[in-house]
Amino acid sequence: MKTRSYSTRTVTPREIKREWYIVDAEGKTLGRMTSKIAAVLRGKHKPTFTPNQDCGDYVIVVNSAKVRLTGKKMTERPLVRYTGYPGGQRFATPKEILAKNPNKLIEHAVKGMLPKSSLGRKMFRKLFVYEGAEHPHTAQKPKTLN
Repeated sequence: MKTRSYSTRTVTPREIKREWYIVDAEGKTLGRMTSKIAAVLRGKHKPTFTPNQDCGDYVIVVNSAKVRLTGKKMTERPLVRYTGYPGGQRFATPKEILAKNPNKLIEHAVKGMLPKSSLGRKMFRKLFVYEGAEHPHTAQKPKTLN
């Protein structure tokens, strides 16, 4: 009997084709939307996905101030950050974050879903979040992401 040797094809950085996607956050639920964004940033929607390469696409998020959370999460669920100093743990509700800087809420959610490594930081740089409906990336001709 003949044995076959199969090998998994991994994509090289030269073979990666990047596209631009746009997401309108108005009325969308934060967690469901950001999990799809994180998958696109990683490249998991492509058949050429390679875990050790940054093969994801660029994502533009508009209307970040109009994102919604279900239940009482907007007022009762604290988000934690740490300044790096002793006693530097800070708590804020999503309502406070939306009032101060609405982009931070989406960025915080997406960053938590990406790998915690230099590769994850590289993927996070392909995310662009804007408070209003205007963005400066019209020249890239972004496609809408469902």
